[in-house]
Amino acid sequence: MYKCAGKRKEKQIQMNSIKDIWAGIMEILSSKLTSTSINTWFSDCEPVDLEDNRLVLYTKIPYKRDIILQRFSGAIRDTLRDLFSCDFDILVLAGDEELADYKDNRQEEKILPEMDGYTFENFIVGSSNKFAHAAALGVVKNPGRKAYNPLFIYGSSGLGKTHLLLATGSAIHEKMPEAKIVYVKGDEFLNDIVHSIREGEMEEFRQRYRYADLFLVDDIQFIAGKERSQEEFFHTFNNIYESGHQIVLTSDRPPIEMHLLDDRLRTRFEGGLMADIQPPDLETRMAIIRDKAGHLGMRFSDQTVSYIAEKLTSDIRQIEGVVKKLTAYREITGDEITKERVDKAIADVIRTGNNVPTPEDIIRETANFYNVSVEDIKGQKRSKNIAQARHVSIYLIRTLINLTLNDIGMLFEDRNHGTIHSSIQKIEKKMKEDKDLADNIRDITSNINSRQRQ
Repeated sequence: MYKCAGKRKEKQIQMNSIKDIWAGIMEILSSKLTSTSINTWFSDCEPVDLEDNRLVLYTKIPYKRDIILQRFSGAIRDTLRDLFSCDFDILVLAGDEELADYKDNRQEEKILPEMDGYTFENFIVGSSNKFAHAAALGVVKNPGRKAYNPLFIYGSSGLGKTHLLLATGSAIHEKMPEAKIVYVKGDEFLNDIVHSIREGEMEEFRQRYRYADLFLVDDIQFIAGKERSQEEFFHTFNNIYESGHQIVLTSDRPPIEMHLLDDRLRTRFEGGLMADIQPPDLETRMAIIRDKAGHLGMRFSDQTVSYIAEKLTSDIRQIEGVVKKLTAYREITGDEITKERVDKAIADVIRTGNNVPTPEDIIRETANFYNVSVEDIKGQKRSKNIAQARHVSIYLIRTLINLTLNDIGMLFEDRNHGTIHSSIQKIEKKMKEDKDLADNIRDITSNINSRQRQ
């Protein structure tokens, strides 16, 4: 979707596809150019994409691409400016190979970083979440079906609501690659409204949300009691719903318990399919532990699995945190997993221990090790040593205290979670290939733990 938000004519607002827009452009160009020029240079020219204020075209013949850019790009830009009241760039692809490469790259870009790794295949199904899982699969099978729209998944924190939400997005992206998928957290929706009002960008805000094919909202409870936000969400909801497109929401409680929620929104939320998720039973918790460990290349003994499952009963994030901490401990130290080590990992994630390092502790110790400043690690400098220290500190914050990607990003000048995730992956990959790096991380970890015991 284009980003500018100029005032457009009625006719232009009704252009629903890039083909409609290109047909409108050609109609205008035909009034300015000869029919010979149109037929010669644009007969096989097709629109490919219109997004981020860039029009992408395709022609089979490379020399036509050169002529279009040299002779006609100015006229095309002028036409786009007349239609949308802002400037556009022009990209012309020539030949099947360039077109295929562009589409492959766009497919990768359209996968939201938030959805990475969240699939139905790695979601453990048990009696506590069976209905919600089935409902989400129903959405994937038939997006926009009235009986499943909206799908409202609710339950306490840490039970897998976000996993199901993003798995739905991943599956629909795979099934419908061209679908516009919009994911937002309830508090981010609020912040976006505040920013858009302050900057006079409400039209852009509406363009961003109201034309989604799949609208995923995590923690919708945050908008309750916020009058302007509820008003905007009401219109966003109606626009998407009435267009026959799918909405999936998650919350920590059902709509009836959101006492400050607008009645119009409550009735719309309850008018779809409500699916709750309860804490997993023992058998499901054990399956989750084995699955999480397996994905990290780790295998625990049956006794360890059973012990963790009996200790942690109500939060899957805590279970995942313990598994990650034990895996990191084994990779860093090479020692066996003992009951004492499991107890320490459990104490860390439930915040009952006194020796849990803070993110600042980890950043400071990493900075000391690499002989750089804390400000350098958090900042934008990209020298090899500073970048390495930054990646290591991000990896250790994630593995030692299981901070969320978003929270880690806030520590590093609001880097997005996609960048944070990439840093973690780089270190995980390098540790397998570089013994010196693995040894360095082991030393940093030991230093951190030593200071916590002082």
